[in-house]
Amino acid sequence: MKQHPVPHYLEAFLFGSRWLQAPLYVGLVLAQGVYVFKFLQELYHLVMSATSLAEVDIMLIVLGLIDVVMVANLLIMVIVGGYETFVSRLDLDEHPDQPEWLSHVNAGVLKIKLAVSLIGISSIHLLKLFIEVGSKMAEAPDAFALTRVEHGIIFQIAIHLTFVVSALFMAYTDRVMTGTLQLDKSGKH
Repeated sequence: MKQHPVPHYLEAFLFGSRWLQAPLYVGLVLAQGVYVFKFLQELYHLVMSATSLAEVDIMLIVLGLIDVVMVANLLIMVIVGGYETFVSRLDLDEHPDQPEWLSHVNAGVLKIKLAVSLIGISSIHLLKLFIEVGSKMAEAPDAFALTRVEHGIIFQIAIHLTFVVSALFMAYTDRVMTGTLQLDKSGKH
């Protein structure tokens, strides 16, 4: 029985539409270029002002640099992992610099890696906030409006804990799904 050609063309069109995401990944590469510029700008500021900055200020700038690097790492995971998962395989089998994680990337692994990266970025933000608040409180303990700051800190901690709990649930869900798929493949139910 011969199949009608329209479904085949429709399927090819739908499958081909994944290439519409390619410009999005190119845009993220350009955004990473902006992060590189920002990193170099902050690094220059740190080096040029090193002798006049207080230790707390140096620590805050370095944490800012770490934050930029972590966001850049997140961008690479989204760009390379997303492209590999949703657009087209990358022909990197013989490339000596192929990331280890790329060989087993899928949507579930990518989500967990992104969640863990967000937790790391959130941790850096919390650390910067704690240092800034502690520094301001040490400078002028009586003049510092603690209640407004307390609400900001509580809000940041709640966001961070939300990231942590979400990552744990995603990891658990991925583990259950992987176990279920392995059972299905082995023929056991």
